[in-house]
Amino acid sequence: MSLKSIALGLLATSALAGAAFAQDQIKIGVSIPAATHGFMGGLNWHAAEAEKRLEAANPNIDIIIVTADGPADQASDLEDLVSVHQIDALVVLPFESEPLTEPVRAVADTGAFITVVDRGLTDPSIQDVYVSGNNTEMGEVSAEYMMTRLGDGDNIVILRGIPTVLDTERFDAFMGKIEGSGINVLDNKFANWNRDDGFEVMQDFLSRFPDIDGVWAQDDDITLGVVEAIKQAGREREMFVVGGAGMKEIVKGVMDGDPLVPVDVLYPPAQIATAMDVTVNHFISNGPVTGSYILGSPLITQENAEQFYFPDSPF
Repeated sequence: MSLKSIALGLLATSALAGAAFAQDQIKIGVSIPAATHGFMGGLNWHAAEAEKRLEAANPNIDIIIVTADGPADQASDLEDLVSVHQIDALVVLPFESEPLTEPVRAVADTGAFITVVDRGLTDPSIQDVYVSGNNTEMGEVSAEYMMTRLGDGDNIVILRGIPTVLDTERFDAFMGKIEGSGINVLDNKFANWNRDDGFEVMQDFLSRFPDIDGVWAQDDDITLGVVEAIKQAGREREMFVVGGAGMKEIVKGVMDGDPLVPVDVLYPPAQIATAMDVTVNHFISNGPVTGSYILGSPLITQENAEQFYFPDSPF
């Protein structure tokens, strides 16, 4: 065989390999809300970290992250991910469930693999994978800790999130767990998973109730406002606060033994990384990945807080 024939053969092989590599490129769209508050800031950070890690480990994986300021913006992002990027899979945390259900269905109709995170769609049959924190466990774990500190005749107040299924699951689980404990719930109000609202609601509670032994703030953005209100009122020695999510400021307080925030309950913003991992595994693993992945909500204490502390995260 002549050198020319060998060279032509090598070129043909190279071209075929290049074409095969191009065909093997997997594009995964990740559509999430913008960092409008602390938890979403952490979620955005964990998504970016997962993108770097997964693309470095898998050269044929291309991850495109887009963030949205509202449901309409997110629906438009999904259209672009299909028409411009021609994605093979979608990881989506819906800004709101109902307005995003049909846009996600349209992505699924292209044959894309669908992973839904946290806020479920109104039609779960659209998704291949669902990843979420455990809202029921979050309420139960918070209540169980309260009952280790408080008992018959002790008083607590509750600051809830927003009127959603997610909030109801947490609240009902908490109330069910403390039933019969003798702990009195003086009042519960929505604080919209917001620091300023948490401050205002807690100020109201402090003005109306002279005897508060514990506070369930449900969410760490709320917790920051609650703590500020308690300190301004000079009542930090009277009570303690149980929050939730794993915000770094709260976890650092737990690590340092702050008696006002002795524990936290995890609702991980890193769940987006889990969703991205599972979606990538659909393409690179020979094992099945479809189904639901409900992540645990462990109690964060001074003894284990270090493993939940991410100082570089904005949340």
